[in-house]
Amino acid sequence: MARRATIVGSGPNGLAAAVALARAGYAVRVVEASDTPGGGVRTAELTLPGYRHDVCSAVHPAALSSPFFRAFGLDRIDWIVPDASFAHPLDGGRAAIAWRDLDRTVAGLGADGPAWRRIVRPLNRHLAQVVEFTGDQLLRVPRHPITAARFGLRMLQLGTRAGRGMLPALRTDEGAALLTGVVAHANTALPSAAATASALYLVAHAHSTGWAFPRGGADAIAHALIADLAAHGGTIELGHRIDDLSALDWGDAAAGDLLLLDAAPRLVLTLPDVPAGFARAIRRYRYGPAAAKVDFALDGPVPWTHPDVTAAPTVHIGGSRAEIEAGENAVAAGRVPDRPYVLTVQPGVLDDTRAPAGGQTLWAYMHVPSGSTFDATEAITRQIERFAPGFRDRIVDSRAMTAASRHAYNPADIGGDILGGSFTMAQAFRRPVLSRTPWRTPMRGVYLASASTPPGPGVHGMAGWRAARLALRDAGTPAGLADLFG
Repeated sequence: MARRATIVGSGPNGLAAAVALARAGYAVRVVEASDTPGGGVRTAELTLPGYRHDVCSAVHPAALSSPFFRAFGLDRIDWIVPDASFAHPLDGGRAAIAWRDLDRTVAGLGADGPAWRRIVRPLNRHLAQVVEFTGDQLLRVPRHPITAARFGLRMLQLGTRAGRGMLPALRTDEGAALLTGVVAHANTALPSAAATASALYLVAHAHSTGWAFPRGGADAIAHALIADLAAHGGTIELGHRIDDLSALDWGDAAAGDLLLLDAAPRLVLTLPDVPAGFARAIRRYRYGPAAAKVDFALDGPVPWTHPDVTAAPTVHIGGSRAEIEAGENAVAAGRVPDRPYVLTVQPGVLDDTRAPAGGQTLWAYMHVPSGSTFDATEAITRQIERFAPGFRDRIVDSRAMTAASRHAYNPADIGGDILGGSFTMAQAFRRPVLSRTPWRTPMRGVYLASASTPPGPGVHGMAGWRAARLALRDAGTPAGLADLFG
């Protein structure tokens, strides 16, 4: 009889673990609380018929560089890779554009072009090394110390007030805002070395593999993984919410059965006989502020003042670096900002499958305090209108999801935190525990496989793959990517 593996949660990490274990010969069962699979990669008609909105994540900068997805087969998904990775509009009709072509970006940034090149080129030229270094526990000695050192120096230079004072790298509004819009993805008080590290990782991708997204919606990723799981005998149980693991029949650890959790780490505390030290470490793990999201159905494209912004599916809104930092610091202090940072995605500029002819969808969220019930519709509309006059008149329908309702929708998003835990330097080393193998728990056969483990948030499948690989090694059946997907 085949060994059994139970995966709680069908997000990209859970599904990555599931397909790996199924290919290794395990009888795999995935248990999902929602009535639809996919976790952070779901797509649905949230507003009007024919308007397909990404429910959680929309653009996936780390997907095309992911060792897991490369081995699994990137060609199983129809990826769209934009020429403009992201844009940042500013007042007065100005904008900064991060083109995938680094030279084009440098030319557009004028006086800040050379500084942008110095920041990015050593990283995007060695993207695989950056992915390896940032995707592992920082307790390990890096295999590529020069790349790691460059990365660390840039992180300190750009992510600390002292570093900025000694070596001011980006002096213009355009250059400073272009980077800060990416730094603000981390949803933490700014400036922040940890948030800047995340931004450097994302910017390196912007000028290399690009910020890709699947044609038709994020659920194309889930469909590809689920098809492979089914082909290898795995199953998914939908609408089965697990709040207490002690009531879950996941097999016999002594017989080699496995339990992997693509869920908030605190769920593991519902198992019996959790060692006290491990339980304390899990309870100490902290979650950050939340996201309040709005999906818009539009009767046409967003009327951006600067025409090049239309070329970028991802648009960061919030004005200058000072404005964005003030807004993010207000959120970190427990307040809803008057002028929020807004992360938007307009997939319809390159994907005509998302809305009826002539229409477009707009995906947008702002940061809010944990557990907030704030409806972000007006605040987001007002900020977009600032850089795209007439946007309000394009709206034919909208749907808001508060931070509190996001937590109810996905129990892994504690308080509406979509990043799996707060972005601090301490939690770069302790995610969620201080260990060289943070995916393994002290309980035999039980592993953590969510965005709360390295390499953290993003659609890359690597947390699930690392947990599955560790589980296979512990079970005496080690397997590499080539062994499973070659």
